[in-house]
Amino acid sequence: MQLRKVREAAYLTAENHTRYRMILRYFFIQHERMRDFIFPEEIYNYMKDQKEFEDYEEDSLHLDLDQLVKWGNLFARQEMGSSKTIEEYKKKRFRYQPTPYTIEFERMLTEMENKEESFGGALERSQFERLYHLLQDLEDAVFQKKPIKNEEANQLWEDLQTYFRQIVQNTSDYIAYINSEEVEERMKTEAFLMYKDQFTQYLREFIRAMQSTSEQIKSVLSELPVEKLYDFFDQVWKHKAQSRLEEVDVTQETKPFEDYTGKWQAIQSWFRGSSEYGKSESEMLLDRTSEAIRKITQVVQRMGERHQNFRSRREEYLHLSNWFSGIEEIEEAHKLFATAFGVPHTRHYLIDQNPTDDIYTEIWDFEPMIHVTKPMIRQYSEKTKAHAVIDRSEKRREAKEYFLEQKQLEEKWVEKYMNNQLIELDKIESVEPKVRQIFLSWIGKAMGQKDQIIQSDFGVRVKVNWKKNRVILRSKDGDLDMPNVSFELLEEGGMNHD
Repeated sequence: MQLRKVREAAYLTAENHTRYRMILRYFFIQHERMRDFIFPEEIYNYMKDQKEFEDYEEDSLHLDLDQLVKWGNLFARQEMGSSKTIEEYKKKRFRYQPTPYTIEFERMLTEMENKEESFGGALERSQFERLYHLLQDLEDAVFQKKPIKNEEANQLWEDLQTYFRQIVQNTSDYIAYINSEEVEERMKTEAFLMYKDQFTQYLREFIRAMQSTSEQIKSVLSELPVEKLYDFFDQVWKHKAQSRLEEVDVTQETKPFEDYTGKWQAIQSWFRGSSEYGKSESEMLLDRTSEAIRKITQVVQRMGERHQNFRSRREEYLHLSNWFSGIEEIEEAHKLFATAFGVPHTRHYLIDQNPTDDIYTEIWDFEPMIHVTKPMIRQYSEKTKAHAVIDRSEKRREAKEYFLEQKQLEEKWVEKYMNNQLIELDKIESVEPKVRQIFLSWIGKAMGQKDQIIQSDFGVRVKVNWKKNRVILRSKDGDLDMPNVSFELLEEGGMNHD
């Protein structure tokens, strides 16, 4: 790819940028009205109608038009047959047409001028559903379930790109909006309490809908690797080539396919993630939305605590005092005191380091941490010295090995409850907590699939079969009352299912 200097953008920062921009804005407005060739007289009359250009001269207009032609913003076309006088013929009467660069610049600037200074965007559930239906149509076309013409293939591809682009733009803008300083300040006001229920409901409904739809989209995408779309891309390319007047260079025919495959890989990685970057953007979007709900809950809680501090608790203290005075046994008085005021001698320390990212790890499993108490005096300052760069590759290797060992151990635990490729919860007496988490994650993923088939972390496809009754799943950390299901482990390649 060879990048050149964009001369067409020079008019935006030139010395007479106001005149150039006013002229080209008029060309853009007429282009939107399907008028591409404009005479200088028409432009001159438009400029004179503007207050800031009342003293604008016609000679200045011709100089400005010549400059815009040199920069590549306008095409000049001479009109030989329309000259009415000898003077017009000598002046080489021209009509002007805006170039594609100019139209795109003005279109972008118009959109930016109409936008507010803050981020916009929205979390639209319907866009994910429409994208899912389009992917189903693409799957039917690729596997010849419903053959389509080249024109229909091109329209389907354009619709896919449009909805995916809207999803990416709207979600990224909305996440930036709810994390902006403006929203942070608004959350601190009393007026925010009126909208917090409506706001959190909006986010929760989006999470529920996206959890279901994104799993369905992942299922379709897993059946459509880029190699299976080459014939479809060929249909799109042939339709686009028909609209060109010039002859298509056969040696360049692979270039659009690189663009198509790149765009398809972007859709795949946005929903399914990649080995290079790990977590998918759709999963990160759910995490950020959940984090926004937690932030709102914390803000509301802090505001409630602030109101609580100003409220008089006289009646509560009088009730507690009468309660104490009515107790005859000292042990009972100690229990009431502990319930009301807590244990008086307990100290709490805040440790900076986070021992693990696993939210299911119990606090009893953590190793003891060291808390360094610093002197509370002004003269104290920490000693600093240069440290060597530490090679942590060995620690990373050990962490990777530990992770793989845990996965293998979990796989062995699951296999322990398997009987002829089938796991039935009502026939299990007790399970390990980790295995229970695996079972629950399978159930959660299957709820978003029509055929109840999901891909497990062990590389095996699992079908969840629901039963009518409920079951008590026992474990060493407690019992869980849940729907009774069975897990059917499918062979690689899986069963045929609609």
